[in-house]
Amino acid sequence: MLHPIESSARSANVVARRSPAPGAGTQQLDHPEDNPWHTGAACRRDEAGLFFAPSKEPTAARLAREEQAKQVCARCPVLLECREHALAQPEPYGVWGGLTAAERRVVLARRRRRETELREARRVGAPRRIAG
Repeated sequence: MLHPIESSARSANVVARRSPAPGAGTQQLDHPEDNPWHTGAACRRDEAGLFFAPSKEPTAARLAREEQAKQVCARCPVLLECREHALAQPEPYGVWGGLTAAERRVVLARRRRRETELREARRVGAPRRIAG
């Protein structure tokens, strides 16, 4: 299973490599300049299973695992960059930037609603030009 940053790197056509033993060193990106925020991610040192649900995971286990993943995210120096990446992709699975997939869907829905309201406010409140 891929870490969030490895999954992202692959989706950006950047090959990510994991060290042979879990937790033994950090991953290296072939082209780190393509995604520089990845290099400082705290999740690079943790197991991918923490960030992605195994199939048929019981609810209590999922909630506990997601909480552990969020604790890793909370200490991450690139939390906001990761979150914005996951919202822009959008990433459909896993914990990214301290948010679960369901939490990201809520954020995206709120952003869409806010953008719609702003467009409508501009349309209604904008002064009209009279040609002449």
